[in-house]
Amino acid sequence: MSVDKANVLESSRLWREVVEELAKEYPDVELSHMYVDNAAMQLVRNPKQFDVMVTENMFGDILTDLASQLTGSIGMLPSASIGGEVALYEPIHGSAPDIAGQNLANPIATILSAAMMLRVSFGLEQEAQAIEAAVNSVLEQGYRTGDIMQPGMTSLGTVEMTEAILKELR
Repeated sequence: MSVDKANVLESSRLWREVVEELAKEYPDVELSHMYVDNAAMQLVRNPKQFDVMVTENMFGDILTDLASQLTGSIGMLPSASIGGEVALYEPIHGSAPDIAGQNLANPIATILSAAMMLRVSFGLEQEAQAIEAAVNSVLEQGYRTGDIMQPGMTSLGTVEMTEAILKELR
């Protein structure tokens, strides 16, 4: 066995032990382990079975991109990397440099990432809910960016979608 493969196996074993030990502190939370290929299938088959998924970065990237299609677009999902003393909140889609400055990007995942940050890192539940309600209201009014556009809806660019959500917050 190569040194790299041995290191990966040891890291996976230690990670599993940490998660299982932590789970004992939360007996009301169901813990299950699954291989990433099964997790991908289960995510498509029955996404509501998942509340939180804990993965290594590469598998998390793959699964969040897959999950984004359940919502209609990669521009809709917030994400967080949480551990230790810091947390990083960001949309799953990254910076999208190919459409930068063109008013084409869907800002919703970024906005929902901020809501997640308010809730998880700062304990500001009401503020997080207000942001989520504003996003939902704008979508219910039929506003869409190009990536989630549907017949009969109103197309907005990045700036206009952001402004519509801000207007709902006021």
